Parts: sequence; structure tokens; C-alpha cells
Amino acid sequence: MKKLAVIYHSGHGHTEHIARQIYAGAQGVPDTEVHLLKAEDLGRTPDDLLGFDGYILGSPTYFGGVSGPFKNFMDTTGPLWRAQKLKGRLAAGFTVSSLPAGDKQSTLLSLFAFCMQHGMLWVGNPILPEQHAGVPYEEAANRLGSWSGLMAQSSHSAPADAFAPGDIKTARIFGRQFSETLHRLAGLA
Repeated sequence: MKKLAVIYHSGHGHTEHIARQIYAGAQGVPDTEVHLLKAEDLGRTPDDLLGFDGYILGSPTYFGGVSGPFKNFMDTTGPLWRAQKLKGRLAAGFTVSSLPAGDKQSTLLSLFAFCMQHGMLWVGNPILPEQHAGVPYEEAANRLGSWSGLMAQSSHSAPADAFAPGDIKTARIFGRQFSETLHRLAGLA
């Protein structure tokens, strides 16, 4: 049994909606126990991270980076970093903003750097953009073309579940692929 944590902050519910889709995809892999955790709650008990084999980290993109509550969670892991207690664990990232680009790449890079400093192994987004195969843009997996992590787009004033079908599909595939990678690498050890 592998334990996976989907850790997120969501200011308006959009990032939480994508986190729930990732969770659903990851849960579909046998012998995987998936937990959906709010970064602001985990920031009070960062040692809880030690109970997981892998992490999928998610934050909205605010002014080109992670949100304040997510950054606070990252900062609380300092004692774990000093002892390198998360070294060798798998990690991936996702973000949501209201624009197609919206500087989401810089948010993913912030999550990547955080994981690299902890000695974690980063899993990117291997999903080929389906619009190149003729799938309509709004329905295409990885329609925003991100390989460093998952990106999704929802208008700021839209309901929390208002995403293009392709973004929902991408989130579910992303969660499943991360979970499968976690099991595959465990088999190599």
C-alpha cells in the first residue's frame, strides 16, 4: 500500500476542485491510499508529511507565485528540510489561474524548487496535448501545454467547478499517472 497526499490551498474553490479531480484519478490505482489535505491545516503539523510516500502540491497562482497560505505551509517544513526527512519521496505540482498563462509556470517552478531543496524526486506532466490529435481545444487533455506540472484555467469570478472539460480530464489523468509512477518506482527498490 502506498500513501499519497494531495496538498493544496484554494482561495476561491477553483484549486480545491482540481485537487479533488487529481484525488479521484489517483484513487483509481489499486493499493493506493490517497489523502486530500489543506496546506493551511498541514502547516500546523508538518511532521504529518512523514506518513506519506508521495505528494502532489497545488496552489493558485497569485501574482506569479504560490499563495500566501501555501508559502506559509512550505516555510513550516524547515525542520524537516534541515534533517532531509523528505529526501527520495515523489512529488508533483499543479496550479490554477484565471488566464491561459497567468504566470502559472513560475508557480510550478516555486513548487519544484521547494521539492528539490527537500531532496524529493519531481514527476512532471507527461500528457500530450490532445488538440494536436484533433480533439476540440476545450475538451483536450493538457490543452495549456504544460510538462513541468498540471495547469488549469478558470475565470476568477466563475463558479469553483467551472473548468473546461479538458482541464478536468487532465487532472484525473495526472493523479492516476502520479500514483502509477509511485508504484512503479517502489517496484524498482
